[in-house]
Amino acid sequence: MLVADFSRVLAGPYCTMLLGDLGADVVKVESADGDDTRGWKPPTTDDDVSTYWLGVNRNKRSVVLDLKDDTDRAAARELARRADVVVENFKPGGLARFGLGYADVSADNPGVVYASISGFGAGKGAALPGYDLIVQAISGLMSLTGSPDGEPYRAGISVFDVMTGMHATIGILAALRHREVTGQGQNVEVNLMASALSGLVNHTSTVVNSTTVPYRMGNAHPSVFPYEPLPTADGDLIVAVGNDRQFRVMCGVLEVPALADDPRFAKNADRTANREALRPLLLERLATRGKQEWFDLLIGAGVPCGPINTVDDGVAFAESLGLDPVVALGPDGAQRRSIRNPIRLSATPPRYVLPPPGLDEHGAEIRAWLAQEVQDVQDVQDVEEEEQR
Repeated sequence: MLVADFSRVLAGPYCTMLLGDLGADVVKVESADGDDTRGWKPPTTDDDVSTYWLGVNRNKRSVVLDLKDDTDRAAARELARRADVVVENFKPGGLARFGLGYADVSADNPGVVYASISGFGAGKGAALPGYDLIVQAISGLMSLTGSPDGEPYRAGISVFDVMTGMHATIGILAALRHREVTGQGQNVEVNLMASALSGLVNHTSTVVNSTTVPYRMGNAHPSVFPYEPLPTADGDLIVAVGNDRQFRVMCGVLEVPALADDPRFAKNADRTANREALRPLLLERLATRGKQEWFDLLIGAGVPCGPINTVDDGVAFAESLGLDPVVALGPDGAQRRSIRNPIRLSATPPRYVLPPPGLDEHGAEIRAWLAQEVQDVQDVQDVEEEEQR
């Protein structure tokens, strides 16, 4: 399965990395300057490689092609002609001027699955810049993030880029299944704004089904309580009580069983409506022990909770559970470390073959391969023309 990757930065590269993990041969086309994230520093490795770049570009081969150059443009079109999948995140219509839009590519390659990723779609929003932070602002996410009396905050990651990359992957896999049945390719279109509104799930559902407009609540949940950090004797512990049974068990562990029968707190809707009355009663008990002790007791009883870790603590915790979150790619002495693909497959597990490539690392072999394909076609055409003469 050949994937021609004309994408850069995050949403597209995340998508193509997932496809590469699952077995696709991904050819990443870059300009002479390389993917933008090659220069997004710090942080870097000891040899000054962007860790951002490394995070989304394993299992790919890199080739530099200047689409304004006739020879390179021909090579790019040959790559698209041969590809099972094309992924691009230029501004809508941006590749068409090079003969690499969906109409041109599908004319030469009717079975192609051509995935286009944009910020705001190919219609009226085509000219808008598709940066994740802008979409976090415009979609309303930032109006939900931060303390009620403070300023809006962005999420700690480019959450809609990642989400859109996953949506693109899902769309591609569905289109490949359709092609398997019908032989027909198709255009898969995803955009950050649509992914954002889908990803806001309960909040956008609230807006379209009621007159309520969601607002910032800090770490609190609008529909569930307790479902937030709660202070203990030596630090905060996230408590996520999702149903009435869990609340009853929690009250037993905290040695305040009567709270579970109090009509103000017996049902989730009651607890949510009366959270300001319930919170100090819980905090009084939590203050008697430290977060680790409460974590052990509550988890042992089946109550969802957890400490607020730093990212390195999070990786270490996954390792302690045997999840093997880190994989190494490349030869000994020159290995790159990466976070394992989260999908577990019993028969066809994700592979970790190629470390993120250097710029144009595979350029010579890819250009020679594409030129040979073009030359083979030209040789046949020359023979046919000679025979006709």
